[in-house]
Amino acid sequence: MNKVFALSDAVLIGLHSVVLIASNKEQLNADLIASRLNASRHHVAKVLQRLVKGGLLTSHRGPSGGFSLSKKPQDISLYDIYVCIEGEIEETPCLMDIPVCPHHKCLMGKFGSKVTQDFIKYLKENTVKDYL
Repeated sequence: MNKVFALSDAVLIGLHSVVLIASNKEQLNADLIASRLNASRHHVAKVLQRLVKGGLLTSHRGPSGGFSLSKKPQDISLYDIYVCIEGEIEETPCLMDIPVCPHHKCLMGKFGSKVTQDFIKYLKENTVKDYL
């Protein structure tokens, strides 16, 4: 069955990882997070490094190392996480990305634009703290 709405595996891993890290008193490493998310350790590690580079997580080395939040949970929006992984969300008037519609009226109207705006609003209004 097809999904009407889908997010990349990287974004899903990022969102879930940050909430997992925030909800644990001890640091979590990539192996433990991958195990909890039933995801590839390699993919999880790659996503976590993007979040470190984006300033949302801090990485700690050593036997008791792992990841911790760089900011308070209420200061990290879901949008922040999304942007660290995928970049800014581009709002385009046409879902097909064509400059000139072959019809006199867009078949989807402004639906694509509205969905994108609603999605951005949702991501910006929800923080990691909302899921703890």
